[in-house]
Amino acid sequence: MASENTPKVTIETIVNAPAEKVWEYWTKPNHLTKWNSASDDWHTPFAENDLRAGGKFLSRMEAKDGSFGFDFGGVYDEVKLHEFISYTLGDGRKVETTFLNQENDTKIIQVFDPETENPIEMQQQGWQAILNNFKKYAEQQ
Repeated sequence: MASENTPKVTIETIVNAPAEKVWEYWTKPNHLTKWNSASDDWHTPFAENDLRAGGKFLSRMEAKDGSFGFDFGGVYDEVKLHEFISYTLGDGRKVETTFLNQENDTKIIQVFDPETENPIEMQQQGWQAILNNFKKYAEQQ
């Protein structure tokens, strides 16, 4: 859990796809399991998503060699179709994701509370790697 004095971390990218497509690929479990990893030696074998305020989400992230894995889940606080998602993780940290429609592109800005076990730079790099993987996936579909 982040302390109130810890600064939030921001990552962003621009996806060469309209917001409606980006939203679908971001929120549908059948797509999420294909892009939700920071590197090629990780994967997400399972995901479920009840995309509404008060709805829960859960995904399982694992090393492909089976050496490590963890569940990533929480509860949605706010959902605005094709525009904004905020949620609270199981440990109480907050995450906000904004989707800005820019003609045929979509800018994604994600702001999150870092956890206290790993350096902030490492967390930022890991979340950015996942976001970059999403961009690659969405643009190739």
